[in-house]
Amino acid sequence: MASILRSEEMMLLQLLLQSDSAYACVRELGELGKVEFKDLNADVSAFQRKFVNELRRCDEMERMLRFFVSELEKTGIPIAPPPLVCPAPDPHLMIDFETQFENNENAIKQLNANQESLKKNLLDLKELKHILDKAQTFFQEGEQVLAEAYVQQQQQATAGGGGGAVGGATAMEMKNSDIEAAAVAAAETKFTFLIGVVPTENLLVFIRVLWRVCRGNVFVKHAQIDEILEDPVTGNPVVKSVFILFFQGEQLHTRIKKLCDGFRATLYACPETTPERQQVRLQVAARIAEVESVLQNTTTVKDVALRKISQSVEDWQQKVKKIKAIYHAMNMFNLDMGHQSLVAECWCPVRDFQAVQEALNRGTQLSGSPVSAIVNRISTPETPPTYYKVNKFTSGFQAIVESYGVASYRELNPTPYAIITFPFLFGVMFGDIGHGLMMLLFACVLIIFEKKLAKTKEGGEFLSIVFSGRYLLLLMGLFSIYTGIIYNTLYSRTTNIFGSGWRPYYYGSMNQSTFTNSCAPSYTECYPLSCNLVYCDHSSEHVICTFPTEAHLFNQPYPFGLDPMWLIAKNKLTFSNSYKMKMSIILGLFQLMFGVVLSIVNHIKSRSYISIIGESVPRVIFLTNLIGWLVFLMFFKWCKYYPDATKAPNLLLTLIYMFLNFGNSPNTTGDPVYSVFGTGLTETTAQQYFQVILVITAVICIPWMLLVKPIYVIVKSKRTEKLARNRVKRSGSEGKPMVGHASKQAGLIAQEEPHPSPDSHGGGHGHTPGEILVFSSIHTIEYCLGTISNTASYLRLWALSLAHEQLSEVLWVYAIAKYNITMFGSHAPGLGFIIMFALWAAWAGLTIGILLVLEGLSAFLHALRLHWIEFQGKFYEGEGRKFKPLSFAVILAGEEEEE
Repeated sequence: MASILRSEEMMLLQLLLQSDSAYACVRELGELGKVEFKDLNADVSAFQRKFVNELRRCDEMERMLRFFVSELEKTGIPIAPPPLVCPAPDPHLMIDFETQFENNENAIKQLNANQESLKKNLLDLKELKHILDKAQTFFQEGEQVLAEAYVQQQQQATAGGGGGAVGGATAMEMKNSDIEAAAVAAAETKFTFLIGVVPTENLLVFIRVLWRVCRGNVFVKHAQIDEILEDPVTGNPVVKSVFILFFQGEQLHTRIKKLCDGFRATLYACPETTPERQQVRLQVAARIAEVESVLQNTTTVKDVALRKISQSVEDWQQKVKKIKAIYHAMNMFNLDMGHQSLVAECWCPVRDFQAVQEALNRGTQLSGSPVSAIVNRISTPETPPTYYKVNKFTSGFQAIVESYGVASYRELNPTPYAIITFPFLFGVMFGDIGHGLMMLLFACVLIIFEKKLAKTKEGGEFLSIVFSGRYLLLLMGLFSIYTGIIYNTLYSRTTNIFGSGWRPYYYGSMNQSTFTNSCAPSYTECYPLSCNLVYCDHSSEHVICTFPTEAHLFNQPYPFGLDPMWLIAKNKLTFSNSYKMKMSIILGLFQLMFGVVLSIVNHIKSRSYISIIGESVPRVIFLTNLIGWLVFLMFFKWCKYYPDATKAPNLLLTLIYMFLNFGNSPNTTGDPVYSVFGTGLTETTAQQYFQVILVITAVICIPWMLLVKPIYVIVKSKRTEKLARNRVKRSGSEGKPMVGHASKQAGLIAQEEPHPSPDSHGGGHGHTPGEILVFSSIHTIEYCLGTISNTASYLRLWALSLAHEQLSEVLWVYAIAKYNITMFGSHAPGLGFIIMFALWAAWAGLTIGILLVLEGLSAFLHALRLHWIEFQGKFYEGEGRKFKPLSFAVILAGEEEEE
């Protein structure tokens, strides 16, 4: 618990490593994961460091491994898991890795090139085969059209010459012999044709542009290829169509070819006669079978090579990452004058010092070096990094705290307290037994299958964050169930487990047995009383009396949580709002006071007793006199019996007028609105005297916080500087100059305040008295105003709880409660069940989407705000630096932050 309460105590080590054993020693330290190296070459460019060539070689090997992984993903070959033990290889094995990777890469690239070439040839052959299949139909249709065009031309020529015998005939009316003669004559005409394929998606635009470019002097026929072809480069399926163009003239021929190139249309040579086309088709079919056989053999060889690579690629990746991390760490080392050893500085937890020494000894032994590594502990004024030992349970809570800021070194960690307070405040805003149970079940599923889910990388960043906070979800669900039991709400409905404590007398036409079965125990007496609780059975309204003035209506308190009778109360919202509002203020006071108390613990740890006297004590008094007095009045009002509820005191007005009238009520006659203790002269006078004392002490606390600590710091700083000057003078008069002695003496202030900063006005060294007073006034004003604003901020607990409850009730009423099966199924049997099932499904979907996800996220963010601003702002600085050790486990898990 101590390691999570405060950060680990750190030490700075200096390592002297022999050049031949440095790699092995760093490798062992990386496996240990308890050392963070300092960059001793910060002023040296990354391209001028000693091991930059080794890092470049590692980058090249990583590129080759990424290529292997991409090829495996393309072919769908699974990657074998790495071995359980995967140590970083020796540096001389890098050459073997490079050679092996390069050979495998060249082989795969050569196979890819051959495969792509074969696929391209296969695509061309398949396209030619489909062209030959479609060509016969195209030529027959083309000859028919050309023949008809020739006949029409002859008819027009004959009609122009005066012959009327043929002028009235058409091509369809001609005899077959005439059509064949016309076809022969048309065939003798010099028509050129081009045939090819084009992507179907470009076909319509291609034909339209072709018509415009050729001005209609081209005849086009096209047909879609039934077979789905494959792109040889990308491997994606493509749909293509065969087209044939008939035209005349070399000029059109040139234009059409350029247009085909622009639309990615491929042209093929096609024989003009049918026998020749049939002969070519047989040759193409044989060639396709041959190419497919060669392609299959090439694919088989590639699969064999990739499967062999898949057995080792994960192991190679881990080894290369470790090698790269080792050389990256060694680039931070300094070389001695003789270049025989390396000098390194590193941070290490004190409790792991022995483990670090053992790791260095193992590295020396494995390298075979005769000289062991030398370890020296050095002192430094530099602030050490912050390191907490966390597990899978506390890591989620620690991440929430560190999102605000990493704790300063040895500062009190808010995580142990946030483990309880964060899910509890969430539950206050999200209190519902049903909703909390659903969240609890979801968290249990994540925890039960956490090993399997941790290995999957699907789901994106959001689901990864949700999985990392599975134990946080577990506690949030538990506390939501707990507060739901207190609120007595189950999906906006109430439960009557122990029986209501009220004896709800009723009058009217309500059936007693119906009421008894629905809400409360049976009774036999009826009194027509004026009440504020109502029961409605959708037919008539029946008044139920549970007003507190009618004491004889109350048996005993409900054992745990709210009485179920409040569900049917007319003033349900009035009561629940008052109850939750007061509880929010009470919870806010306790957490704010706890934060101030934790600041005292921090000051005791740092031995800053002046901060306790000058800051923490007046803050406690000021907070107690304002909000503590208000909370005391709440409990007093709850315990005191007021026969007339309309004359109960108003606590908010009492607190306001306490400061406006310097402790006195607006009138001295004992106004019940302001007199909490009672309306008598004695009670009123006692309350006034007590409030005067509270106001006076609260006002005194303001200059106390403003002046005490700054004056102490200023006086002590001047005294220290004066003492340092006197010592310098005495040393000078004795002929012994003490250079830098004054600055050392001035540093005594820093011993009183270990980490002085302008924001915390913790010390005077380096700051003028005016700056110290300004900082003090800023913090004083901030705390005085924040006492009211931070307390009011906790009212979000009441507001979110009210919104959650009302939204849940709206979903229930308008999705379920207003309907029943008989409303839909009276005329069609079974219809009511179908509609009610749909309504239940809609209600469940809205409950999960709105109440659990959106409302849950809203409550989470508000609880986060209360912890970051209101709670942690009282004691938590969060100005530290996170400990980032060289850890192979972290690097392989992909959690290392890129700089």
